[in-house]
Amino acid sequence: MSSATETTTTEPSAHILIPLHKLKKSPKNARKMPHSPATIEAYAASIAAKGILQNLVVEPECDDAGSPTGFYLVTIGEGRRQAQLLRLKRKEIKKTEPIPCVVNVRSDAFEISLDENVTREAMHPADQFEAFRTLVEERGMGVEDIAARFGLTAHTVRQRLRLGAVSPRLMEAYRNEELTLEQLMAFTVCEDHEKQEAIFARLGSWQRDASSIRRVLTETNVRATDRRARLIGINAYVEAGGTILRDLFTEDGGGYFENATLLDQLVEEKLTAIAVDCQQNEGWAWYLISIDFPHAHGLRRVYPKDVPLSEEDEAAQYAARTEYDNLYAEYEEWDEVPDDITARLQELEDTINHYADKRQAYTPADISRSGLIVSLGSDGQARIERGFQRPEDVVIEEQPDTPERTEAATGTPPAPEDVDDGDSSPAAALSDALIRDLTAHRTLALRLALGEQPSLACRALTHALALSTFWRSASGRSCLDIRPVSTDLGPLADGLEASPAAEALMARHTAWAARMPQEPEDLWDIIAAMDNDTVLTLLAHCVSLTVDAVKYPHCRATGKQIAADQLATALSLDMAEHWKPTTRSYFGRVTKAHIVEAVSEAAGAGAAARITGLKKQAMADEAEQLVTGTGWLPPLLRPVPAADRSTDNEAEPDAQAA
Repeated sequence: MSSATETTTTEPSAHILIPLHKLKKSPKNARKMPHSPATIEAYAASIAAKGILQNLVVEPECDDAGSPTGFYLVTIGEGRRQAQLLRLKRKEIKKTEPIPCVVNVRSDAFEISLDENVTREAMHPADQFEAFRTLVEERGMGVEDIAARFGLTAHTVRQRLRLGAVSPRLMEAYRNEELTLEQLMAFTVCEDHEKQEAIFARLGSWQRDASSIRRVLTETNVRATDRRARLIGINAYVEAGGTILRDLFTEDGGGYFENATLLDQLVEEKLTAIAVDCQQNEGWAWYLISIDFPHAHGLRRVYPKDVPLSEEDEAAQYAARTEYDNLYAEYEEWDEVPDDITARLQELEDTINHYADKRQAYTPADISRSGLIVSLGSDGQARIERGFQRPEDVVIEEQPDTPERTEAATGTPPAPEDVDDGDSSPAAALSDALIRDLTAHRTLALRLALGEQPSLACRALTHALALSTFWRSASGRSCLDIRPVSTDLGPLADGLEASPAAEALMARHTAWAARMPQEPEDLWDIIAAMDNDTVLTLLAHCVSLTVDAVKYPHCRATGKQIAADQLATALSLDMAEHWKPTTRSYFGRVTKAHIVEAVSEAAGAGAAARITGLKKQAMADEAEQLVTGTGWLPPLLRPVPAADRSTDNEAEPDAQAA
């Protein structure tokens, strides 16, 4: 149809072709809410591919005198007119494009417009989903082709194709209203019809919410956001023969890795490759790989020592720092720093840090008799920790009184010991009784003087704690009778050693350990030279390692728990940042009554009622989903108001003895 005769007709009902520019929107159209842009886009695509499949219904426009104006008012088909106007705007057609119309002057225009929108019934979505699948399987159409012909996005077409590919049993349940569209969408995360039908039969009608369906269908898979998946990456996993499940209806974070065994194998291979590469390039004696860092390794650890930079490196670092300072000062007041300047500042910062790292290095002797541990961090990156020594790595000729640097204070320090240096000081010629007498007076004077200088007392305390924290056998090297005890928490709670909190504590300890001198005798001078804030920060770290708020079976240490509550309150501790209620961490280890109570508190009585009849494992799994993101904590981990803290007479055993 390339042209049309602009003939005005007043016949009661006539089929004619009318140029597009002669059509107007009828004021009698019952639809007041305009079509959405997406709908107009879909109409335009359909018309471009297949033409106008249904004629527009129009009536002649008349002026005030009742004479025809030559234009026509669209009673039915305004959406199609708008679609053609969109095509005209895109220069796909001309304004004279002939539009097939039916001129209806017999019926009431408003009534037939209303009838058009009321008495029609849209195709059932299930029929639509299956029809789209037919276009692919029987007509050979591609996703992009279908999208273009129906005015849809490619993603929408993929969604409908996925829905059309679910099990026929589930599609029938959807038609019979046994499943909602949202539930049907959840089933598409798995393409195995047998598995879909098995889960449908396994879940009662009260359990078929979308989140439960997705969880059960993916319970043996690994999310793409998992640290193991992030280390390997989708491409490497797929190349190794792995398959990915994708959820087209939710933000799935990259999908699910179906083969967890293959993924673990790839993780071990990659960690091993990293460890071997590091060992060969740096010369370490051995390596150990572990997906979770083995905090309770019991190994001695040595740290890098300060080394001077070469003149060239000193000059390069000075130049980088100077340029960084100048650029930072120049753009400090700018609200928006140019991208190239931001990139340059980052480059300079990386250069400065590179040379800072070169100022510390392991000695060749330490490298040759030490090893490294490669594990997988919570961020999905390989974590390389160096300088560990097994018992057989320690040199026998080492002086017995040389203190050993420790990884952390992970146990009770050795009992205090007197260090016999075989000195030839003036005290050596005095009697034991006199020596005791004189040093007792000195001790008393030190106590008096130290108590009057809080700042110096803080440094002395930090010195004493740091000695015991960073050296194994330095307990006799401080005149303060203070010995910290740090209980190894690793064996006490499943998964504790791989938690972000454990990694953060390890990183903090390692950073401080690297700043310690090689010999404990040099520690006082280093602490004396620190500013007050640094001393307090080191003290806080050493003190933090002594915290023990673990409640053991049959232990009535009420005073310790009260103190722990008070400390948590003072620190504004929010355990929701460090612990999450999961099947593994909580719900699988408590009674069904506890599970129902937790869900009721976190998600409401209605949610609790829905899981009441489930078996224990299913109830625990469902509770994990319902509670996730609510911030719920068991009473033992919640902040305790001061008024609720018990002050009963169950005192500590040592307090009773006192």
